[in-house]
Amino acid sequence: MPKSVTLIRSTSLSSVAEYAYAATAPAEARLIFLAGSCPLNEDGSTAAIGDYAGQAAKAVDNLRTALSDAGASVTDVINTRVLVASSNQADLVAAWEVVRDAFGDHDAPSTLMGVTVLGYDDQLVEIEAIAAVVD
Repeated sequence: MPKSVTLIRSTSLSSVAEYAYAATAPAEARLIFLAGSCPLNEDGSTAAIGDYAGQAAKAVDNLRTALSDAGASVTDVINTRVLVASSNQADLVAAWEVVRDAFGDHDAPSTLMGVTVLGYDDQLVEIEAIAAVVD
């Protein structure tokens, strides 16, 4: 499969961010808009209750599955938004580190947000993503 996503790293902005500042996909790319990836087990129960990193890991696993089912992988992701149900920055960072590590060198542009509540019982983390592939 040809590479669809080009990550753009700005030399004019801070190098502190652990992601590219922008990304592009060619005009012929098929965009894949994924539902928020939640830390749910196959039976619908919430995984890793009370554990931000554990829930982020399960959400990443579920994201990889959804991407695969759509004919894509994490290297096709053009953007993510990581939602963390906490007002504590350390909780956001704990989730972010798992997501960042899962993406490795493919550091797609991302937004990390603290939110008041997420949709499932005991849910602490959700990952939204958009991918682009050239078929």
